[in-house]
Parts: sequence; structure tokens; C-alpha cells
Amino acid sequence: MLDKCAYQEIFEVVKSDIKKIENRFLEILPKSCEIYSDLEKFLKLPSKRIRSVLALLYLRAIGVEVDENQLELLVIVELIHNASLIHDDVIDEEKIRRSQKNINSKFGNKMAIISGDYLLSVVMEKLTRLGKLELFEIFSKTIKEMCEGEILQYSNLYKIPTLEDYLKKTYQKTGSLFEACVLGCVMLSTSQEAENAKEFSKNFGIAFQIRDDIENILKGGNDIKEGVYNAPIIFSGSIDNPVAGIEKSKVLLNNYLDIAQKCLCGMDESEYKSALKKLLELLKYD
Repeated sequence: MLDKCAYQEIFEVVKSDIKKIENRFLEILPKSCEIYSDLEKFLKLPSKRIRSVLALLYLRAIGVEVDENQLELLVIVELIHNASLIHDDVIDEEKIRRSQKNINSKFGNKMAIISGDYLLSVVMEKLTRLGKLELFEIFSKTIKEMCEGEILQYSNLYKIPTLEDYLKKTYQKTGSLFEACVLGCVMLSTSQEAENAKEFSKNFGIAFQIRDDIENILKGGNDIKEGVYNAPIIFSGSIDNPVAGIEKSKVLLNNYLDIAQKCLCGMDESEYKSALKKLLELLKYD
């Protein structure tokens, strides 16, 4: 989806922090049986970690020194994201994730569902230890939003949804976790940037998903076959010629990126702000 070389340059800016987050995966799971070992391997598979990268860049761009609590919150975000991937693979009957056999292909759907639930139970435990009720409220709401987005998508299978329903689902399934990630990290600091952080991350997350939906059509993905009709089909009005809706989808995507870009205006110039700008440019269509 993103140019790998360009994204790697951005990733390098916060690579040392990402390594700290990934090292914490080793402390999460017991070593008592094979499925825990496979879960740990799953968590450590090569990944963009884009939610964590976005939050780390944003924190440093507003002059916040990343501390242990913020790193722990980003572990929580990664666990929620990975739990959702495990559950998605069961729903979509996928057998491969990140070029490897996934949990349901090795242990079956029942154990995959339990494994995803287990990661979410670790999330609840870690949130409790952070000791901020506001964070617990934010992330419980986010998990609820993600589930409601999946339900909304299911209710619209093989139907062309309204643009309003599509954008609602896009926020719920994707944008809400980006929003909780950046907003939560800012709330763990003394910064007064909470509202700006929320606006920036929400719009970035929605744009991220719209681009993924466009790419799915351009690369002949499975969304149409699976009855999931996204922005290009909404704009074309037909599943027979989804490419006809690509240009309007690009305009929609760029509108959200423009809003996110405006949220960076008040920041001092730095390598972190520059990296955020480059990240927005990577998602943008000319």
C-alpha cells in the first residue's frame, strides 16, 4: 500500500522506540504451550507498526519526551490491532497473514478466537495498571466502535451503502484506533494538544483506510467478491465498473489528508514534523 523505501525512511526516525515496544511483546505471554509461542511469533512478525509510528512522531513533533507509560500504551494499541487481525482472519476465512500461516490455519477457528480474546484481556489488564480512567474509557469505546464497524459492514454485504454509512464504518473499523492511539499518548503527557491530536489522528486513520480500499480495487482485490462495497463502488454506482469511482475516491481521500495537514501548522519545524508531512504525502494521490 505504501512505498516501502519511502516509508522505511520515516520508520527509521522512531525505530529505536519501536524496538522497545516490540521487546515488550516478550514479556506478555507465558511459555507453557505451543499456541502462546505462535502468538508471540505472530506479534513479532515484520509489520509497519504505523499506529505506533504515527503516535511517536506526533509526540516528538509537539516536544514530548516519550516515557514508559506511553510505550506501554503503544503496546496496548499493537495488541488491540493484532487481536482484530486474528479475528478478521476467522471472519474472512484467511489462512495467511504477513506471508505466514496464521493462527486459525494452525490451531483452528475456536483457538484463534480465544487467542484474540486473550490479547484483549491483556489489554484490559495493562490499561488498569496505567491507572487513568480516561484511557480505559477511550479504549473500551474504541473496541466497541471496531466491533460496531464490523457489524455495519456485515449488514451492508452485497449492498452499495450510502457514503455516510461507508465513512462511519471506515472511522469505526480503522480511524477510531488511530485516534485512540495518538490521543491516549498525548493524554499521558502534560501537553495541551489533545483536541488537535484527536483531529489529526482521526482524519489520518480514515484516509489510511480509504487509500487501502482504492488500492484493493486497483489491484483486483477480494472486496467485491466478498460483498464489501467501498468508496469506488459507491461513487461509480455499480459493481460492474468500480474503476469509474476511483477519481472521486481519491478526492475524498485527499480531503481528509488536507484536514490532517492543517493540524500540523502550529508545530515547530523538526525532523518529526517533516516525517509526519512525508507520511501524509505517501497516502496522497496527485
